[in-house]
Parts: sequence; structure tokens; C-alpha cells
Amino acid sequence: MSGIPSQPGEPVTDVAQLAEHLERGARPPEQWRIGTEHEKFVHHLEDFSPVPYEGPRGIGAFLEGLVRFGWHPVREDGRIIALKREGGASVSLEPGGQVELSGAQLETLHESCVEVREHLQQVDTVARELQIGFSGFGFHPVWRREQIPWMPKARYGVMRRYMPQVGSLGLDMMLRTCTVQVNLDFSSEADMVRKFRVGLALQPIATALFANSPFTDGRPSGYLSYRSRVWEDTDPDRCGMLGFVFESGMGFERYVDYVLDVPMYFVYRNGQYIDCAGESFRDFMAGRLPQLPGERPTLSDWDDHLTTLFPEVRLKQFLEMRGADGGPWRGLCALPALWTGLLYDDAALAAAEALIRDWSVEEIVTLRHEVPRTALDTPFRDTTVGVLAREVLTIASDGLRNRQRLDQRGRDERRHLERLWEIVDAGRSPAQELLDAYHGRWGGSLDPVFTEYAY
Repeated sequence: MSGIPSQPGEPVTDVAQLAEHLERGARPPEQWRIGTEHEKFVHHLEDFSPVPYEGPRGIGAFLEGLVRFGWHPVREDGRIIALKREGGASVSLEPGGQVELSGAQLETLHESCVEVREHLQQVDTVARELQIGFSGFGFHPVWRREQIPWMPKARYGVMRRYMPQVGSLGLDMMLRTCTVQVNLDFSSEADMVRKFRVGLALQPIATALFANSPFTDGRPSGYLSYRSRVWEDTDPDRCGMLGFVFESGMGFERYVDYVLDVPMYFVYRNGQYIDCAGESFRDFMAGRLPQLPGERPTLSDWDDHLTTLFPEVRLKQFLEMRGADGGPWRGLCALPALWTGLLYDDAALAAAEALIRDWSVEEIVTLRHEVPRTALDTPFRDTTVGVLAREVLTIASDGLRNRQRLDQRGRDERRHLERLWEIVDAGRSPAQELLDAYHGRWGGSLDPVFTEYAY
């Protein structure tokens, strides 16, 4: 949801163009890359309060401070709202001031982990100067919705007005959640469909492994991934598990049909966001958009609309795995390792397909609903998600071994799964570790999360 706007492009005259646009993302396996994204909360060190955009210690000043590291500012109404640099990486702002790194498209997990580490070093340098701190959770454990300042991005104004009309937790999603995700390539329509299906079916397993949001408003919420729960009551038109992906006939055109039926948020024209919330992209294609009568969309408008959908797996010219809570830095390397191992080796992908082959859509949807509360302890048939997670990790590990991408010390990419093996061996998600600390050594206080779980 980084929100760096597209630029005007080719006019859209028929639906086939939209499917062809998605298909142009296909790459041969030797060109497949890994793009890791993560978000983090920002707080004042003295009282752990949220950091606003304005002021000498604000988010705007923080972005200004990062410019020294070779980042180029992106401005809206004179304010820095994002940073870009050569290679494709960007730093952007979520609605409540969460800072997101959208990484470059990199060949190996080793490179991706180095990128994350270098970014956090830059963040730490500027944060020390401003006396602010950063932490990663799926849902903020302490702050109330009304405490959190909104960032000055026009697209978020549109969403802020629209969200309460379609769900009760959409504003919490915008202001109080953080995630880590990975963007991965496909070689063809058939390859995309295979990966989409495996990604959707196993997304609840990833949610359980990365569950890291057991608190709301300073106390236990009854959920282990409250972030995942929030998405269930954000906007039913644009969130969820997408059962049609498992049906025969799934392909680029079928996904386009789905996207066209999701209400719009906005159109970007001449540096401004035009509020079109609730309108139909189909009407836009027919020249019947009330806000721009007679005008038809460009492919850039289509790209922008694609970014306003939030299913558990999202298709653009690549696939985004979206089911994990944000968390400490080791998880920022583990999440892309999990999905790269599963999806970038054909034997591993085939093994994952075999694992889910007889799972029904109803079972997958039920898993998606239950995992936010019970994570690895969630029952599934005659076993548990924890047992499934071990099998999934084994498949991913085999896939990474088969890739044979070695670091400078001769180690392959399996080392980036170490944190997930620790979780599976313990049988406890990160959220349960947080709850143990809260009920134990923290004595019912959450102040320690701002120091013990800082980047």
C-alpha cells in the first residue's frame, strides 16, 4: 500500500488489454527475483508516543534525514511522502506513519537480507539524531486509534472517508497494522495459477508462523494475530481468500473480472487524487465515471486500481504474499525465505501442490478465520497447523537447497529459515512469547516492548 502514484500511460479500450498487461509480467526462471517489503511503527523515545509528520522530530524530518544515503525524495504538495533510489527500492509511509521499505528486485535471499540490514542501519542513524525509535508488530500493542496522527497523503484521505462505510476495522488496518511480505515472479499464466493457489492455501500457515500481534489498547486481545483478524472486517469487496482462484478457468482474465468488480478509490490526474470511492472501473472504461465524464482510463489507472485490492495473495505483474504480521528483523528475512523456497523450485512447488491437493475452499477459508486466534494450535482435520507448518518448512527448505544460491561463506539460503524452525520446534508463535513476557517478567506492562522489540 505504498501509494507512490503511477504516471499516465496507454489508454485502455478493452478488457483484453488489462489481462495482457498482467501477463507482461511473466519472466523466464533465470530472471525471477525477490522483492521484500516490511513496515514498522515509529515512536518517541521519551514516552513511546506516536510520531506525527510535522516538526523537527517528525516523520517528514526523518525522511529528510534518509536523503543523505542516496535516496531521492518524492513530494506531494511540497512534503516528502516517499523516497526512491536507483535499483527500484523505495521508502514510503503508511497512513499512521508506519515506515515501509519496498526492496529492490534481488536475485537471492542473501542480497535481500543485506538490503534489509543496511536499511535498518540507515534508519537507526537518523532515528538516534531525532530521538525516535522503531518497532515491528502486526498490530500496535498500545496505541489507540484516536492517538495516531494521519500522514499528509491525499489517497489516504479518500480511504479514510470510505473505509467506515464498508467495515468496522478499516481505519485500524490503516493506522495500527504492519506487515512483512514478499513479491515473487511467474513464468507463464499456468505458473502464475500454480503459485497463486499454493500461496492462498498456505497463507494461513504463514499467518500462524508469523503471528505477532496479541495485544490491542494495551492488553491481550484474545487473538495471536489481531492484524489478521482486522482484515476480516476491513472491506469484503477487496479482501479475503478468493475462492475462484481454485476453480477451473482461473487465469489472468478471471482475475481481471474480479478486479473490475471491486469498487474504485480514486483516479490520479495532474498531481491530484480525485475521489471516486465506490465507483465502477467498468463504468470508467465506458467513459461513464461521474468524476471524469467521457474520459477513459490508462494502464496507469489500472495499476493504481490494482494497488487498492488487499486479498491474502495479490496479483499484479508479480504475486504478493500478504498474510504475515510484521516483527523483529529476523522475520524480515524468514518470510521471503519461506515463500521463495516453496515457489521458486519446481520440485518444492509440486510437493506443496500435493500437500494441498484435496483441501477444499471451505477448509481453507475456515483456516483463515481460525488461525488469527489460535495460530499453530489451530486444528485441521486430524492434525494441527503446527504439524502442517513443519511439513511446509521442510518443503521450503528442500526448495532453497535445490536453488543452490550460496553466500560469501558458502552457505545456501536455508539459513534464513532458522527463525521459523525455532518457532515450529517450540510449538509457539512469536505472539505467545510476547504474552509470556507480559504475564511474567513485564508484570502486566507493555512499556518493555518499545525497548526489547526495537529494531
